[in-house]
Amino acid sequence: MSRPLIAALATVAAVTVAFTGPADAAPTTRDKAPRVTSDVTLPAPALAEFERGLVEDDRGVKLGGVGSGLYPAGRPGEYWMVTDRGPNGEPKIDGEKRRTFPVPEFAPAIVRVAVRHGKARIVKAITLKKSDGTPITGLSNQEGHDEVPYTWDGLTELPYDPNGLDTEDIVTDGRGGFWLVEEYSPSLVHVAANGRILARYVPKGLKLTGAGYPVHETLPAVFATRQQNRGFEALGISPAEPALYIAVQSPLANPDKKAGKASSVARILRVDLRTGRPTAEWAYTMENVATFDPKAEQGDMKISALNVLSPGRLLLQERTDALARLYTVDVRRATNLLRGPHDDPATTPSLETSLPKGITVATKSLAVDLAAIPGLPGKIEGVTVLDPRTIAIANDNDFGLGSFGEDGRLIDSGVASRILTISLPRPLR
Repeated sequence: MSRPLIAALATVAAVTVAFTGPADAAPTTRDKAPRVTSDVTLPAPALAEFERGLVEDDRGVKLGGVGSGLYPAGRPGEYWMVTDRGPNGEPKIDGEKRRTFPVPEFAPAIVRVAVRHGKARIVKAITLKKSDGTPITGLSNQEGHDEVPYTWDGLTELPYDPNGLDTEDIVTDGRGGFWLVEEYSPSLVHVAANGRILARYVPKGLKLTGAGYPVHETLPAVFATRQQNRGFEALGISPAEPALYIAVQSPLANPDKKAGKASSVARILRVDLRTGRPTAEWAYTMENVATFDPKAEQGDMKISALNVLSPGRLLLQERTDALARLYTVDVRRATNLLRGPHDDPATTPSLETSLPKGITVATKSLAVDLAAIPGLPGKIEGVTVLDPRTIAIANDNDFGLGSFGEDGRLIDSGVASRILTISLPRPLR
């Protein structure tokens, strides 16, 4: 490994080095539950203002969706965040649900946010770009693999865009750039400091053509069976290995959508961050929704955030739209599925429908019950560890998408994007 890369990884490692030292002092009597120490609302400029010269008619939509990912930006109180693919809806037209893009020219963006004195401000925005510097979109990539994209009213089809990304989580690469995960392929994406996409790593056999940046088929083919809008959503970095850990949002639709919605078996993938090639894969059992959130269904369970505490030990979030909890997860004794029969979508029965007795899943234990903290927003997607007893979280407000009036202008939902800092009664171990 080159000296510059070693130094860069050491810089990233500073985020997690606190976990290898002595545990913090025991919690005091008055500090037995997690408590919110900061709660700020993010600025929400109009999209035409936020992406001036790119977005002409924002239909009244403001910046949102930035809580899809959250990662420390180096300075205390500053964070890197990432939008998802942009404002999108799912109205029912003639009995059919259609995926709409009210602002199809929107480019997913990385945003640096500073929180000071109870207020948040955007200090930098980086639109994602092709190799030639042209901004990408958040539109669906491939006919047959992704949903058909429609205009805001669901009446007119939009063209597919092989460059489009539905970005969902972010970490820094230690060299000024970023790693992102996204839901379409699903894929892992390496991005330069200026937003140009350096490489996109996708499942084998995807055959994504026409992209304006390098695309590499390195990931197991089975991940292409992800449920729609349930691809890679959680990403963590382990500089000591050096590796990235990735989790799918929901069980794969393997062999079909019905199986995915009924299953509780998700997958975690480890990828060498120098090559983009996987080095391990494990099965992870999600909570039973009947005890987690009785008002929801099993198909509503999602994994939306992942942090690496130490090699093989993770802090992973499970949630419904209403409730969220954090679990410490250990994959070190779990069965490595990589390059085995369960990486082949043709294997029957699938891992998602019938977990074989010979497979050991990752172990888990409840670490932080976010559902027990009053006043937290719904759809918590961004979670980052600041130190062993402090975490920060962010919500995805879906760009405030409610409904559209007859004039095609948004009637905003009123849900704000927020960043909250939470003090924990015991250190994460």
